[in-house]
Amino acid sequence: MKDFIDQNFLLRSPVAQSLYHDFAAKAPILDYHCHIDPKEIAQNRRFENIAQVWLGGDHYKWRQMRSNGVEECYITGDAPDREKFQKWAETLDKAVGNPLFHWSHLELRRYFGYTGILSAGTAQEVWELCNAKLQEPDMSVRSLICRSRVKLLCTTDDPADDLCWHKEIAADPGFDVQVLPAWRPDRALNIERPDYADYIGKLGESAGLNITTFHSLKEALEKRMAFFELMGCRASDHGLAFVMYAPAGDRELDAIFQKRLSGGEITRGEELKFKTGLMMFLAKEYVRLGWVMQLHFGCMRDNNRLEFARLGPDTGFDAISSDTPSDQLSAFLSALYEKQALPKTILYSLNPNDDGILGSLIGCFQGTGAAGKIQQGSAWWFNDHKAGMEKQLTSLASLGLLGNFVGMLTDSRSFLSYPRHEYFRRILCNLLGGWVEEGEYPWDREKLGEIVKDISYNNAVRYFGFDLETV
Repeated sequence: MKDFIDQNFLLRSPVAQSLYHDFAAKAPILDYHCHIDPKEIAQNRRFENIAQVWLGGDHYKWRQMRSNGVEECYITGDAPDREKFQKWAETLDKAVGNPLFHWSHLELRRYFGYTGILSAGTAQEVWELCNAKLQEPDMSVRSLICRSRVKLLCTTDDPADDLCWHKEIAADPGFDVQVLPAWRPDRALNIERPDYADYIGKLGESAGLNITTFHSLKEALEKRMAFFELMGCRASDHGLAFVMYAPAGDRELDAIFQKRLSGGEITRGEELKFKTGLMMFLAKEYVRLGWVMQLHFGCMRDNNRLEFARLGPDTGFDAISSDTPSDQLSAFLSALYEKQALPKTILYSLNPNDDGILGSLIGCFQGTGAAGKIQQGSAWWFNDHKAGMEKQLTSLASLGLLGNFVGMLTDSRSFLSYPRHEYFRRILCNLLGGWVEEGEYPWDREKLGEIVKDISYNNAVRYFGFDLETV
């Protein structure tokens, strides 16, 4: 029986151990998609206790606490932090087989030096140790990022954002980690939302334009993209229910847009036409700017309507959707390809049943300009556990070129989430090591080591065009 999370955690063979310790573990981290608040980096926030840094905004943990029957006051409510932490420890007792059990203990080891097991019975011990540790100089937000060997991270930012915190970070010579914005124009696309007209007004103010037509909407977005480009943006990101394709001409799109701005109700068909038209425009701009287009889809959001009304979005009431019309995704990519307007694109589906669809579809639209121009994104959200990562990696290897994969991201709001990269790298090395041990791939230490370094770090540097040295 192996010790829990020893140095060879998840590494089942000598080959896997060599690949991880000699190559993967030495590579720095490039976090090209996360939801970290740049304000907290700019202000170098310090946390008073472990509950603040662990439970604040973490809907992964909130879901499991609800599954354990914990009352909402201990989750998103106003219960004391110590009591919230106790409820999380009690929940972790039941989390056998859940990635949160691994992640939590990796974080306790890497940042706090705690090698025991967090449980209801040890919660007070862990609370005191972590809180004392958090008062040390090297436990501020910036220090945590540097200790994690992060070279660059991309936040998720609305087009109307003034990016003031990014400016402040970039102007500080004492912090050499690049913190770049990523363009997230969901609110400009979500024409069906009740607050859409209000948002367009806000967008217009940020662009210095009065947005009254579809043309002026595009003009405002062009201006904001130019600003994001000046701030170092290299990627867009879209959160979609699915990738739709319902083409329409500019005249019809303008009529839909003006109808919505004047308070009119639009049909489902009009919504899909508008979103298709705006996505086609944005993709063309991404090609011009050299930005990567990331499409996250397959999520069924805000399922518990009562709790959504009470607590708002991103509070743990989302789920996997089975609605992924691959014919529309294919038609969208094909239309862009025909117009020479298909940017480097990463496709992330929350539905693991889409692995084969995406793995085969990306091969239809590859091209020059980047190795692996069209990517299947990493196992995401409900899939970033051991089985989900193995499934995604195996499918991608079977249908495409695993060696060109851009690797892992955190997709997190927590400054302690970087051990997820370690988790991914261990799983990757174990998978490769298993193929070697079974005689399915030759043991070429240097070649496999380069592949591991590339997937862990180098491929993302090259693919996004970040100003970083490869390793």
